Amino acid sequence: MSDLRKIIIDGNEIEVDGAMTLIQACEQAGIEVPRFCYHERLSIAGNCRMCLVEVVGGPPKPAASCAMQVRDLRPGPEGQPPVVKTNSPMVKKAREGVMEFLLINHPLDCPICDQGGECDLQDQAMAYGVDFSRFREPKRAVEDLDLGPLVETHMTRCISCTRCVRFTTEVAGITQMGQTGRGEDAEITSYLGETLNSNMQGNIIDLCPVGALVSKPYAFTARPWELTKTESIDVMDALGSNIRVDTKGREVMRFLPRNHDGVNEEWISDKTRFVWDGLRRQRLDKPYVRENGKLRPASWGEALSKAAEAIKGKKVAGLVGDLAPTEAAYALKALIEGQGGNVECRTDGAKLPAGNRSGYVGTAAIEDIDSAKMILLIGTNPRDEAPVLNARIRKAWAAGAKVALIGEPVDLTYDYIHLGTGRDALAKLAEMDHSDKHGVPGVMIIGQGALREADGAAVLGTAMATAEAGQSKFMVLHTAAGRVGAMDVGCTTEGGLETAIDGAEVIYNLGADEVDIAAGPFVIYQGSHGDRGAHRADIILPAAAYTEEQGLFVNTEGRPQLALRAGFAPGEAKENWAILRALSAELGATLPFDSLAQLRQALVKDVPHLAMIDQVPENDWQAEPAGKLGDADFRNALRDFYLTNPIARASTLMAELSAGVKARRDTKIAAE
Repeated sequence: MSDLRKIIIDGNEIEVDGAMTLIQACEQAGIEVPRFCYHERLSIAGNCRMCLVEVVGGPPKPAASCAMQVRDLRPGPEGQPPVVKTNSPMVKKAREGVMEFLLINHPLDCPICDQGGECDLQDQAMAYGVDFSRFREPKRAVEDLDLGPLVETHMTRCISCTRCVRFTTEVAGITQMGQTGRGEDAEITSYLGETLNSNMQGNIIDLCPVGALVSKPYAFTARPWELTKTESIDVMDALGSNIRVDTKGREVMRFLPRNHDGVNEEWISDKTRFVWDGLRRQRLDKPYVRENGKLRPASWGEALSKAAEAIKGKKVAGLVGDLAPTEAAYALKALIEGQGGNVECRTDGAKLPAGNRSGYVGTAAIEDIDSAKMILLIGTNPRDEAPVLNARIRKAWAAGAKVALIGEPVDLTYDYIHLGTGRDALAKLAEMDHSDKHGVPGVMIIGQGALREADGAAVLGTAMATAEAGQSKFMVLHTAAGRVGAMDVGCTTEGGLETAIDGAEVIYNLGADEVDIAAGPFVIYQGSHGDRGAHRADIILPAAAYTEEQGLFVNTEGRPQLALRAGFAPGEAKENWAILRALSAELGATLPFDSLAQLRQALVKDVPHLAMIDQVPENDWQAEPAGKLGDADFRNALRDFYLTNPIARASTLMAELSAGVKARRDTKIAAE
């Protein structure tokens, strides 16, 4: 029930919801109010006092606009709407006073501070501060914290806005940060000097309005005005988080999140944010051909003619890797099927049903989690498989949703009801009467771990039948960014991976590094990093990574999104679709497109919903048949969050983080 109120802000009368705070009402009226501690996705702290406004007829002092609701304002004597001023002399003087206090102890680090050029304190001191200081006392200094290898701290710069404390507690769900002391001795610190144990901690770098928390790997490498900024899509998990890629020359310098309420809000996981050093290392930058058991560099002409020679007249199979853009998967399917071969994208053996989008994507949008009252997780650990989605489930839990889990018991940062670890718990749930759940918004999320075993199809069918019985929305949580797009264009073979490569003499491996290919077949590997796939290859064709070509990726809810090119591939590496197009000409079976635009036209003609960029197409519900369940326990899909793909495995930082998690797990606590 909305409670609309009229309010006059700086002479403009607007109508807003009474539950809104004054700072939100000002934003709706298009008036900027400065702030340091207020953040729309965190609880209200009201402690920086920068957002002071004058409430006419109220107390004779400015009010904090972030902590006062519109419904708390009194109307005028004749019932006129309440009046708020954001630019009166009282407000100006108050803001100048607050800014002067904030700068008493703030060091003059701007020339050496990493936040310089994109710092809220700099901007607001220029806009709302004064050009002199009355303080001659020495500044206070604070010792820096060690929060781990990701976040560098300069706590002397801290203005105690507590955004980092609120984020880690409310969104990331860890309790290691807090504030101790009072007055001048107040400081933000971590509990017993612990490092942060979360895969979302990098977000506090974006939240910090000053240079107190900055990125350790990026420190002292670039200034914001030197960077070229490209809006793109992340491929480290299947959520399709919206990111901004900042490049300097040819090098990727950092990844930052972009706001997208329907997908990642404005958070990204640490793997997404810090994986950029993996884009520089172990790159394939020239074609290779294996001779006498050893790989040697070759020219593109030689590599393509040798690949064509190997394919001609042989039984071929194509494998689509986890990071392959949809266009490359489509081009590979056209090339291999033109040679009478099979293509398969379910390289981990997941029993996802080809052709039934409600079975491999589901019917739920990520936003449905926000309003859900019941959430059931089956065979998944969203904290590792999609940390930002896990934060969203935590938000729903904090708002009163009940969460239940069937699968390995893990720490998800929120309380859940553990229904059991194995198939028997799912079977028991399926037999129950779910009519009491009708009309209660619910989301069932099934992970790849539940679908990989031999009875994966039966597990999926049972889960879908249960969702149908309880009238719950259904979501398949993928771990591979390219999987849904490849399923959409039909890169599947009846019978899965075994059938696809059974008897194949040549395997064309498009960046599938998570699969071991047995000795025997001739392997052509196309990818960006010298990982497992390249070691097994007889011919290596170097391709672009996700920041080096335009690509379409479909996320876990079935939303097609465009990743844009931020830089160029190293050396002689080429775009994925272009390599396949060149090889098809060499084979004498030229693919019917000469540019990415033509390829996309053909793609959209075959799969029309891929043209719905940034929209979630509705999927017709077709329940899969519920077969006989096995009796094993569910095992989660990811064993190591930080080393899931070739780019992450090439990153030194990801290796350090992975080792840190292992060391933390092996350390015994005193009582043990």
